[in-house]
Amino acid sequence: MKLGIDGQKLPEVKKRGPLGSLDYVKELGLEGIFFSTVLDMSPTLDPGLLREIRAKADDLDLYLESGLGKINPFCSAEAPELRAIGEGDIIAGFTRMIEASAAIGCCEMWVSPGNFKGEYRGRLAVDRFRTDVSWDEQLQAMGNVLQKLAPVARAHGVHMNIETHDEITSFEILRLIERVGEDCTGAVLDTANMLQRGEHPVMAAQRLAPFIRQTHIKDAFVGRAPGGLDFQPRACGQGVVDFTAILPILAKANPGLTLSLEINQSTDDKRRQPNPRQCIQIDDPIWRAGHPDLNARELEAYFGMIDAGEKRVATGEIPDWEGFESAQYGYPTYENQSYGLREATNFIQDSARHIRAICAQKGIMLP
Repeated sequence: MKLGIDGQKLPEVKKRGPLGSLDYVKELGLEGIFFSTVLDMSPTLDPGLLREIRAKADDLDLYLESGLGKINPFCSAEAPELRAIGEGDIIAGFTRMIEASAAIGCCEMWVSPGNFKGEYRGRLAVDRFRTDVSWDEQLQAMGNVLQKLAPVARAHGVHMNIETHDEITSFEILRLIERVGEDCTGAVLDTANMLQRGEHPVMAAQRLAPFIRQTHIKDAFVGRAPGGLDFQPRACGQGVVDFTAILPILAKANPGLTLSLEINQSTDDKRRQPNPRQCIQIDDPIWRAGHPDLNARELEAYFGMIDAGEKRVATGEIPDWEGFESAQYGYPTYENQSYGLREATNFIQDSARHIRAICAQKGIMLP
């Protein structure tokens, strides 16, 4: 296994470009980079540039991963580049991306089932609870897109890997894999996103383990708050995700799996207002009805995990929401917009240190 980073959140990734970002990843002491889509390496799918990126990654002994992007047709307008690369035909665009990525040996390709809208609080921040189209209709449409792309994926030895993104459950990912075929689909395990769906990260990892082909390694704090639960992304080890349990599951299922850290994007790279609290409305009847796969056993384990996290806050082992946001990393608040390159680098280094320590403890080989 190798420990690298998600390219979209890498500090100064756009300023450095893909080639310069490879140098920076090496400088950080990491072993690879996971570009969200092949268009992040070359917006025009220039074969010469893509080959140059591949060659440089190989020279630096870094893994290189890629993706397709959002495959939910009801979100296509939010990613116009996917249609543009197909000159108006989004299936042609996805096909060209698969072909270009496979040509440089990037055959594990990330796909996402929706977008997170941080400007909205609670369940309406995710496409699962759209009011113009049901989630079941969206899942059906995503399966249709994956089935249209399946022949070209099979022809090029590509797996289209569905992320445990903010809006989808591990149960639904398993059903999509079963529908389309595990020979051309798989899963990207984001170790924290399933918390927003009321799933226990360890249980979700166990369910998906045979199909996990890429990762986003991320932690988060979840605590009780007005309206339900607050979700706050954190450096690994500062939240509720049990990496001591998850990493051995991943290593056993796929010893060659890459571990790609995902961090909060620095405010130097994306100027933004303070992040709103991501409220999980777990007590809301509409929210509950929208998660028919959740069972009492998993919910009990989920709340036990939250209780354990709140005990760590009470003892001072980890900070509460405000303490982590303002003091430890200088996360943006209304008074403080200092989560820049230095703070993002600290986030990366602390996360890498935590993951490496657990791997060493568990006998999981990293370079």
